[in-house]
Amino acid sequence: MDTILETKALSKNYGHFKALNRLSMTVPRGSIYGFVGKNGSGKTTLIRLICGLQHPSSGSFTLYGKENTEKAIDRSRRRMGAVVETPSIYLNMTAKNNLKQQYRILGLPSYEGLEELLELVGLETTGRRKAKNFSLGMRQRLAIALALVGDPDFLVLDEPVNGLDPQGIIEIRELILKLNREKQITVLISSHMLDELAKLATHYGFIDDGKIVKEMSAAELEAACRKCVRMEVTNMRGLIQVLEGMDVEYKIVSDTLVDLFAKVNVTQLVLALVEVNCDVLSMQEWDESLESYYVALVGGGSHG
Repeated sequence: MDTILETKALSKNYGHFKALNRLSMTVPRGSIYGFVGKNGSGKTTLIRLICGLQHPSSGSFTLYGKENTEKAIDRSRRRMGAVVETPSIYLNMTAKNNLKQQYRILGLPSYEGLEELLELVGLETTGRRKAKNFSLGMRQRLAIALALVGDPDFLVLDEPVNGLDPQGIIEIRELILKLNREKQITVLISSHMLDELAKLATHYGFIDDGKIVKEMSAAELEAACRKCVRMEVTNMRGLIQVLEGMDVEYKIVSDTLVDLFAKVNVTQLVLALVEVNCDVLSMQEWDESLESYYVALVGGGSHG
């Protein structure tokens, strides 16, 4: 089986509001799947459905090949760990006691592997320090450790770096990569920090208004985020006239900026621009970012 999670026309309604609208997506085994969408686009709703916290209005999903209507879905969910919205941490307990409590909740027969979990997330030296005295990044790493109790091979993280400082972001990123590469854990990450996600994800699903707009691999995204030359000029109308005459593909960025998606003879271009009274203020190579690609894909707005 090459697929961990697959949804088919999955919908969730709250009254007349469609939080998910016939959403179909596929999370490949072994991937780090970046789940990208604006605030209110349906990301957290999907996560809550696959975790069993809510039920679909229509459609279906399969987890490890078991459909959500089958009794066997409960066994499939035992292979999944999740950190959804606010991490469930006992602030007056140490990291070790938080993990012991999770072992008891899951009914595990012993605390085997607990010390290794603490070491894995970098909390092995916290000793008697209570979680309320942890930094936000340390709490997030503890939340991931709690999700890893029971040895799952599918990890779902809802905005794992939200609110973290740069060092905390780096620590979470390195932990996720380690879990994926060394432990072969498939990871689904919902995140609005798109350029940070680009350092992690092997696959992407772009969601808007409860629907998947596009799914693609990191390689496909890299090909779509083409390199270009960004020009700043004094006369956009004159530049467009010249580019149309030279049959060069371009995209207008602002009143003074344009991206060229072709190799051009710079001398020939500048001489042609002189003829239409257009000065070139700057030229530089430019890579389209994940964020700009996403904005173009779904039409802008706030991310979440």
